[in-house]
Amino acid sequence: MSVDTVSSSPNPSSPGSPSAPNPQSPSSAALPDAAAASVSLSPIYAPNAGAPRHIRLTSHAGGFGALPIRWGAATATERGPIVGTTTTRAHRNVIGTHSGSYSVYRALAVAAGALNPQHKADLTNTSPTDLIGPYPQWSDPGRIVSLDPWGAAVADVFSSELAAGYDIRPTIAVTQAHVILPEVIEALQTGRLKADGKFLTAGGAAMVTKAAIEPVWFLPEVARRFGCSETDLRRVLFEETGGMYPELVTRSDLEVFLPPIGGQTLYIFGNPRDLANPEVELTARIHDECNGSDVFGSDICTCRPYLTHAIEECIRGAQRGGVGLIAYSRKEGRALGEVTKFLVYNARKRQVGGDTADQYFARTECVAGVQDMRFQELMPDVFHWLGIRKIHRLVSMSNLKFDAITGSGIEIGERVNIPDELIPADARVEMDAKMAAGYFTPGAVPDAEELKKAKGRGLSE
Repeated sequence: MSVDTVSSSPNPSSPGSPSAPNPQSPSSAALPDAAAASVSLSPIYAPNAGAPRHIRLTSHAGGFGALPIRWGAATATERGPIVGTTTTRAHRNVIGTHSGSYSVYRALAVAAGALNPQHKADLTNTSPTDLIGPYPQWSDPGRIVSLDPWGAAVADVFSSELAAGYDIRPTIAVTQAHVILPEVIEALQTGRLKADGKFLTAGGAAMVTKAAIEPVWFLPEVARRFGCSETDLRRVLFEETGGMYPELVTRSDLEVFLPPIGGQTLYIFGNPRDLANPEVELTARIHDECNGSDVFGSDICTCRPYLTHAIEECIRGAQRGGVGLIAYSRKEGRALGEVTKFLVYNARKRQVGGDTADQYFARTECVAGVQDMRFQELMPDVFHWLGIRKIHRLVSMSNLKFDAITGSGIEIGERVNIPDELIPADARVEMDAKMAAGYFTPGAVPDAEELKKAKGRGLSE
């Protein structure tokens, strides 16, 4: 296999320093020589190619054409588009690629010859079903740092750039749907909910607006949120992804990163424009993904019961003349992953003395090295994108979420806990541990003796 040296110099017209960007790392650390090389690729991995291609170990071409990004500008034109394309590398003005968490699947499709790597999205008729913003928070310095507030409107606000050949892709999509859940149907049948044909059909379908959001990180402000330097953030992101993105440490002029992680899905019950009106009652829940409970109904935690309870509260709130919001974040297993979560389950069930609340967090820390990686510093951004200034009823017991939301300047009125009757028996361990650790509860907090009682099932039960 031959190796050819290629230039890894930055694009002179890249954002941040359009005339003479500095290609060095924020810490002046250079990458190994291999990072500035390309290797020839066998035609078997280059479908429909007539000759071997080269792998460029940098995602950006030296040249002209990239548009500047001025994060936090008041208008889309001033801010500029996010271009994470792989089709015309000279146009790229970010680190990473769109839909980064699916980039490996995209690579497989290209390798298999199923996807033309030069394909550009046809955005005809893909515009949002409901208009979100713009709101003052979009240009409030440091208010939104982890998503692109203009991400749903690229076909409109960047039409001239699209016409000029820039491959600009939405990072947010907004549509409408019917959501059907057994718990909502049961609430309808028992009379807890009433069908109105506007928010809830007679068959139990909740009518919602939903939005999918991909993460877009403005690295200087992300670093500020986490209390670290941008240099350290870039270096650790580079190291902990196995060197996946060399530009993190070679291109300090590129300040926007499209991380390869899952984003969020929003479910809005009522008029989305009402979310920004503090006079309209807002019921909201931020819910972190739990596949085992949310999808498959595992009873070791309260995730699905709390989620469906929140949906019921949102429907009821919309029917009162308010609006409801569920923000569903991809942070499986406290952002530790499902494998780690299942290992912790085994450790809890096998420990001497059984599954007890006093060891609930310790078992996670033994396996993962940390109790929780669902850092909530970036979480409020989605509220600011929606223009929210007040949440009247927050369906959450988490003080971490409460503190992050209020700390970002959003007022919270009432906090709504999960009713005791919705807590599965095997989840009592989790709930006791969380309440003892400071989670909000209107009732009694378990004492030390209560926490030592084994309340979870054994593995064989």
